[in-house]
Amino acid sequence: MTQHDINVRQGLPEEMQLLLRDYPRDAWPDHPNFARSIQNWMGAHTMFRRLADIVATDSREAIDKTLDPQKFAARLGHFGNLLIQNLHGHHGWEDHRFFPELEAADDRFAHGLEMLETDHLQMDAILDDLKTNANRYIQLLHLSEKDAAEQVPAVLAACEGIQAFLNRHLTDEEDLVVPIILHHKLRG
Repeated sequence: MTQHDINVRQGLPEEMQLLLRDYPRDAWPDHPNFARSIQNWMGAHTMFRRLADIVATDSREAIDKTLDPQKFAARLGHFGNLLIQNLHGHHGWEDHRFFPELEAADDRFAHGLEMLETDHLQMDAILDDLKTNANRYIQLLHLSEKDAAEQVPAVLAACEGIQAFLNRHLTDEEDLVVPIILHHKLRG
């Protein structure tokens, strides 16, 4: 696999925007091939962004001491777990089922789909960072509320890393995938 550093990438590479020029984002909802399955897939992306926003907002409130530490721990365990587990499941399905289907329909985009799979590997490391820091906070809370409070900035940093990554990755993914689906009348 070729390495694609999402932190260096400024949007979908030009050579991968071939169909995006013919199927611009603002025209997708009105396109006759914009099926419910596409809406659901993009809805999952919206959910990931919202979950990351919840965890980041809660972390800021915990740092500002406007959110009770026990309540923060409960919300972090719940929403952090939803974010991590759902992203892992979603990306696994994309890598093993969805992307191969798209590549079979139009192999011109194999390089772009490979780039997205590489992003998923990088995302796994970022999610592990959140998981490690969140679990550490929750464990420390049982031992020392002061020590737990010192862990919250690391939770926030991990979550902000996820937010930045998701903003770039999900936009790139949609800009590559939706035009392929519309062009080839897939998943209708």
